[in-house]
Amino acid sequence: MQKIIVFQQNRSGKSKIDGINTFGEKQFNVATFDIDEPLPLVIDDTSPYLPDKIDADIVLDFLKHQDLSDDLSILCKKLGIPVIASGKKITTGAAICPPT
Repeated sequence: MQKIIVFQQNRSGKSKIDGINTFGEKQFNVATFDIDEPLPLVIDDTSPYLPDKIDADIVLDFLKHQDLSDDLSILCKKLGIPVIASGKKITTGAAICPPT
């Protein structure tokens, strides 16, 4: 079973999670990492918001804050975990950013 972790703010990945659970034929274990508190416009240090370690086969990025997405991409690159960030323009790390 493939382990997916969805990083989201204010349930921003809910429809995708529902789709994976509905159509994934129980082939995926989906966990979420939720960031729901109000955030400053610029986050110089994202370490209070992101985990140090991630146990997943793939990460889906539905974060709204660009600083979090950038640093999540860098973290996942270090850990060797692919990141899908649909519709984003992430230039750090190695996130795959297909158009939506």
